[in-house]
Amino acid sequence: MTEPRAHPVFAHGGTTVFEVFSALARDTGAINLGQGFPDHGEPAEVIAAAAAALTERSNQYPPMMGVPELRRAVAAHARRFYGLEVDAAAEVMITSGATEALAASILAFVRPGDEVVTFEPMYDSYAPVIRRAGGVVRPVRLPAPDWTLDEATLAAAFGPRTRAIILNNPMNPTGKLFSDGELAAIARLCEKHDTIAIADEVYEHLVFDNHAFTPLIAVPGMRRRTLRIGSAGKTFSLTGWKVGYITAAPDLMGPVSRCHQFLTFTTPPGLQYGVAHGLGLEDGYFRGLAARMSAKRDRLAHALAGIGLTVNTCAGTYFLIADIGGLARPGEDDTAFAMRLTREAGVACIPVSAFYEKDPPRNLVRFCFCKTDEILGEAVARLGNHFGRKAAAAP
Repeated sequence: MTEPRAHPVFAHGGTTVFEVFSALARDTGAINLGQGFPDHGEPAEVIAAAAAALTERSNQYPPMMGVPELRRAVAAHARRFYGLEVDAAAEVMITSGATEALAASILAFVRPGDEVVTFEPMYDSYAPVIRRAGGVVRPVRLPAPDWTLDEATLAAAFGPRTRAIILNNPMNPTGKLFSDGELAAIARLCEKHDTIAIADEVYEHLVFDNHAFTPLIAVPGMRRRTLRIGSAGKTFSLTGWKVGYITAAPDLMGPVSRCHQFLTFTTPPGLQYGVAHGLGLEDGYFRGLAARMSAKRDRLAHALAGIGLTVNTCAGTYFLIADIGGLARPGEDDTAFAMRLTREAGVACIPVSAFYEKDPPRNLVRFCFCKTDEILGEAVARLGNHFGRKAAAAP
């Protein structure tokens, strides 16, 4: 048999770093603080609503755009939290997870030779899909430890072939929340270059320290040029459900929906009904989610600092980035350090170099804190034992 003629983006691409370290954690019995999935906190009534739908409603193909109940719930959520008026029938589509929403958005608009501006460090699914569409990735690097966006650097990434920008806010892996000034700078450049924006906003309800989250679509000038992506997996700690949603003006939604119909076509209806119920939960649920995760962030950050790591600030998401300089062995980079922690300390994290296109920093690792207090406590104890340091008690 001749060698299969696979597309080079996937033929020569490696296994995602999350699967590599999750598999290593399973094989070694390590606590997985690498991959970002919660192990608690799923709202019982959301699961109950989905379970009831499995027995009381149809389990056949739902409408390609999503069940009307969930599309209306997404529109109501946008009005309730952000004051946005959204036409549920024309401007909302349900997808099989936010990753599918991202793929559909990229494939619908990026043509061969088009350039797509991204921010580094960036979530690792963006670049392969851009390249599969024939596009060119134009990363804009945000410098650690505060990840501040320099408008001049961003402006230099835009040009006559810029088709789109992808904004992940709050940002994985950095935990950065983009400021209103940074969002305004992005909007100015999108208007100047007639660029669409793909706003990956799956952590919208995981924002801490009384910060306010502003969706890019709500920034002046961005309503008709933004594809806003949300995720039930992140909002309801149900990552295995893979239910995402896109909100966009009809001119943008049309091409994306036609792409979606040939990717997954639809999403399990029972799960959609469950999410529709969840988006209508009282405000206390959403405030409580952020408060619980903020407390976990503080506990892990305090413990990691006590062990000897330098921990960056985190305004949102599930993640803390730490500088390994105080604990790394001579010549040990982030990947080797993460491998050692997984194999020897029994705690998995993610090397941040995996989130860069080229010439990455080699001194940073990412820890996930959306775990039970018992698991976080055991992880900290293992790290303390490995480094011969007892972590200080959480404040």
